[in-house]
Amino acid sequence: MEAEERSEPAGAEYVLHLYITGATPNSTRAVRNIKDICEQYLKGRYELLIMDIYQQPELAQREQLIGAPTLIKRSPGLVRRLVGDLSDRERVLKALGIISPLADSSTGHEGA
Repeated sequence: MEAEERSEPAGAEYVLHLYITGATPNSTRAVRNIKDICEQYLKGRYELLIMDIYQQPELAQREQLIGAPTLIKRSPGLVRRLVGDLSDRERVLKALGIISPLADSSTGHEGA
């Protein structure tokens, strides 16, 4: 799988790097999930770069990846890392700052 970039003409508000390991089921799910989230919530405001650490193993070391797939939000705000297939949409949206972490009360979950 080759690196894929989506840039917006006015400059992306969100800069996301997704590190995957080939065409494994988890990597495939992560790509699909982040693309769905970006198109639904960030349309026209993001740049997504997908890199395969099987093809570029030096990236894993340089980025100090502890697992894959890993999504790194470079901007806006603080750098955030998410490891996994990104199927927990609410967690991904919170990490990206799209929804407030205080939105937990709507899920009915009490603090554990």
